[in-house]
Amino acid sequence: MRVYVPLTLPGLAEAYRTGELGGARVTAYAVTPALSDWYESEDSEELEYAALGLAAYASLRLLAADPSAPRRRVVVAVDVADRAVDLSPGEMGETLVPGPLRLARAAAVHVDAEDAGQDVTAAAAALDAADKDDVEALDTVDRAADHDLLWFATQEVPALIGGGAGGEDRRDGEGGPA
Repeated sequence: MRVYVPLTLPGLAEAYRTGELGGARVTAYAVTPALSDWYESEDSEELEYAALGLAAYASLRLLAADPSAPRRRVVVAVDVADRAVDLSPGEMGETLVPGPLRLARAAAVHVDAEDAGQDVTAAAAALDAADKDDVEALDTVDRAADHDLLWFATQEVPALIGGGAGGEDRRDGEGGPA
């Protein structure tokens, strides 16, 4: 099963330094029965994209909690054994996975382009109000979600964490957003 682990750039740098994502239990997002039911789709690519979106939203929450982190959402995609995934957490698409997960086993890293920074910054600041159903704040958060995350190979992590922009814009290998 592919799981999507939300991070920030400093979190990705720490994972690169240690070679590991998370501690004993890692919160991630995946195609769960609840997500499939809610999304009303049987298209596996659409469902994976929805799980990636949930992880990107969780990354936005991490950014809101760390004002010093660069304003780019980060999600690491990792394939794990189906039997290792606990699908019982309360949030839709949320899973728990025994950790730590080895960064070397990651399938890809998804990161905002630099031009998303202004919208991501505004969305992180608007999360509390959005949680209270403030319409303007919800629109602000949606603007950040309108930015597709770019796809990077795990070999590109040093460039991503080294100088901000880093890495070649690889997207999905065919020029489209990941």
